[in-house]
Amino acid sequence: MASGDRSKKEPCKKEACDIQSCLTKNNFLPQRCEKVIRALQSCCEQCEYNSTHCASVSGLLKQMPK
Repeated sequence: MASGDRSKKEPCKKEACDIQSCLTKNNFLPQRCEKVIRALQSCCEQCEYNSTHCASVSGLLKQMPK
């Protein structure tokens, strides 16, 4: 399997990694990573949540200030 095929199978991996990196840099405060969390949410909506990386987005969104 080529690496290009893998990215189609696991969409939103980059966005999920960006969130992890942002949270690590910001003391695990989701409100400081709103931009990358919203990027993952957008990606998940585009792929109809057909990615293992989308499971965490709902929990992160619940932690965001309204």
